[in-house]
Parts: sequence; structure tokens; C-alpha cells
Amino acid sequence: MATKKTNGATEVENMVAAGSEAWKEGFEKAAKSYDDMASFSRDNIEAVIKSANAFAKGVEAVNTEALAFSKQSMEDSIAAAKAAMSSRSVQEFMEINSDFTKSAFDTMVSQMTKMGDLFADATKEAVEPINGRVSAVVEMVQQPRA
Repeated sequence: MATKKTNGATEVENMVAAGSEAWKEGFEKAAKSYDDMASFSRDNIEAVIKSANAFAKGVEAVNTEALAFSKQSMEDSIAAAKAAMSSRSVQEFMEINSDFTKSAFDTMVSQMTKMGDLFADATKEAVEPINGRVSAVVEMVQQPRA
């Protein structure tokens, strides 16, 4: 009978040890998952900050370009108005006005192309960090499948 008590005590000790080991493994997995989640969240925040900074930089470039264009356009308009006022004939006035109109239109088309490129670049730079995080999420979701 003493053998049975020893076997029972051994079984209890084995169960306690197995339970303790399972708890320890579970705790370690939970701690690692928490660390992974914290790291993932930190990377997401960094991506959002990079995106916001890139967007702000793009908006600043667009605003700078728009201001420079407006200033130049105003200067060109004043110069054209002065030239038109100093014209000596209706024919000369019409030529100055026609030349200015054509030049202003060409400049506007060129400026719109430039502004479109600035917007496209700003958008691309602002979206890039977010795309990186989306790729990380996709990779994380697909990882257990592998």
C-alpha cells in the first residue's frame, strides 16, 4: 500500500509540475504577444507620424509654389497693363493683349501640370509609410498559415 501512496504522490507532483510548466509557457507566450503587439502599435504610430510629416511637407511645397505663381502672375499682369496703356494704336493694344492672353494661358497650363505633379508626389510620400504598415498587417495575418 505504501507503493500506491508514492505513486499517487508522484502523479500529483507530475501534474503540479506539468501545470506549472504549462502556466509558465502560457505566461511567456502572453508576454511575447504583448511585446509584439506593443512593437506593432509603436510602428503604426511612427508610420502615421511619418505620413503626417510627409503630407505637411507636400502641402508646404504646394503653398509655396502657389504663392510664387500668384506673385509672378500679378507682376506679369501689371507689366501687361502698363504696356497696353502705353500702346499708340488700337492694333498695338490688341497685339499686346493677345500676346499677354496667350502667354498667361500657357503659363497657367504649365503651372497646373506642375501643381498636379506636386500633389501626386505629396500623396505618394504621405501614403508610403501607411502602405508599409498595411503590408505588415497582411504578412502578420498570413504568417500563421505558413
